[in-house]
Amino acid sequence: MNNAIGVFDSGVGGLTVAREIMRQLPNETIYYFGDVKNCPYGDKTKEEIIKNTDRAVKFLIDKGVKLVVLACNTATAAALDYLQSKYEVPIIGVVQPGARRAIQATENNKVLVLGTKFTANSKVYDIEIENINSDIIVFDKACPAFVPFIESEGNLDKEATKNLISDTLGNTNTLGVDTVVLGCTHYPILKKDIEDYYGNNIKVISSGREAAREVSTVLGYAKLHQKKLNKKEHRFFISQESENFDSIATKWLKKDINAEVVEI
Repeated sequence: MNNAIGVFDSGVGGLTVAREIMRQLPNETIYYFGDVKNCPYGDKTKEEIIKNTDRAVKFLIDKGVKLVVLACNTATAAALDYLQSKYEVPIIGVVQPGARRAIQATENNKVLVLGTKFTANSKVYDIEIENINSDIIVFDKACPAFVPFIESEGNLDKEATKNLISDTLGNTNTLGVDTVVLGCTHYPILKKDIEDYYGNNIKVISSGREAAREVSTVLGYAKLHQKKLNKKEHRFFISQESENFDSIATKWLKKDINAEVVEI
């Protein structure tokens, strides 16, 4: 089926998911929407998150996508159930795949989830993990400064990044966890720095990477895979002009990206 896969995020974070889908499913086309105008989502109310996410998902569905990925943990936590009940197009989030991978990875049954304020307060990872393995202890850490930093710092100054991570994660060293879940798709941009902070002794899980695997599974089950290499061009849409988005997208996807600004 030649229709594109829709990928939604509040900003640049979902590019980590889009890149992984492109790597795993090179025949597929991506239509990406980044709501940079309303980013970050983590400090918004559930109602605001649902409203913004619904508008973006409808935009992508109107473009004819065959599946939508909520490449945003906050949007997944707030809006996934609502959107799945509203639309017939398959919609998948990033929480369940990330939770399952954390369960597989941990050996001492202690997991730390790094996320936005909304994701941390929602305990969505705790719930998903406990549903499968109630022996695992989950700690939640809100990192509200991460997303604005990533969205505003195109090249991510190394010293500033190191200081930010140290200031944010300083009280997590004594928890005894062996696995950290990056519960926000922006955070893989800081993955190497986070690994370095923990002395490269802790497994760091990207929920976005696991979501890309989920996409492949869902497409296969629904027989929606694109089998021939006659795909359309990837397209990128943003809700407000952003040189930083284009810069990060170009760097991460290794191709020149000039996102289309749209009002929805």
